[in-house]
Amino acid sequence: MKSVDHNKKIWEEKVQQQNRWTIPVTSEDIQKARAGDWSIVVTSVKPVPKTWFPDLQGKKVLCLASGGGQQGPILAAAGAEVTVLDFSESQLMQDAFVAERDELPIRTVLGSMTDLSMFVSDQFDVIVHPVSNLYVPDIQPVWQEAFRVLKPGGIFISGFMNPVFYLFDWDLQDKGILQVKHSIPYSELDYSSEEEIAKNGIALEYGHTLEQQLQGQIDAGFVIVGFYEDTFGGEKLLDRYTSSFIATRAVKPV
Repeated sequence: MKSVDHNKKIWEEKVQQQNRWTIPVTSEDIQKARAGDWSIVVTSVKPVPKTWFPDLQGKKVLCLASGGGQQGPILAAAGAEVTVLDFSESQLMQDAFVAERDELPIRTVLGSMTDLSMFVSDQFDVIVHPVSNLYVPDIQPVWQEAFRVLKPGGIFISGFMNPVFYLFDWDLQDKGILQVKHSIPYSELDYSSEEEIAKNGIALEYGHTLEQQLQGQIDAGFVIVGFYEDTFGGEKLLDRYTSSFIATRAVKPV
């Protein structure tokens, strides 16, 4: 199964269904951001610390696999020159809509997080990469490409799934039971056929190991200097016991 093509189709449908991550920020949010009152999330509910960002005025920011009209417009309103890359045309349309509505400097690019060949090396001051690498089977190209297009001294902020999230039986969780069923690294293809995945209309997800997530960034050349965890905000049974999300702040050495 071509995971990128399948997941692209799923996200086009999510926009039509008005999934939480496809709803653009409001003009009121943009006004507040222009006044210095802003925040974004790259995980689920916990905002990224303001201290993780430099002064954004005039900074070139890449929102990587970050369509939906949320992070990009806020950062643009805070003063950044924003480029949003996503594999979903409908998600990028949300960013374009906010950019036109609120007169924001946002460029949208259709593409994959694993291939940033449309950008020259050392181009961006900041890269913001919300939870999305669960949709590709190999995340090392994501780290390597992000490192290449980031300027020396640049900041890379990423959110991703804690692999513990993928351990448990999905159906039993809905019944209030946590029972280990899956192994890590996780692939939906190990437990469902391609026909079942297509029929059920679910995204094809991959639960990467912490070594792939953390050491992968280090192997690409990054120095990890910030870390926090997040939950679903009480929506999931697992929230009672542990966090399902991780965010990191990494720097490209000068």
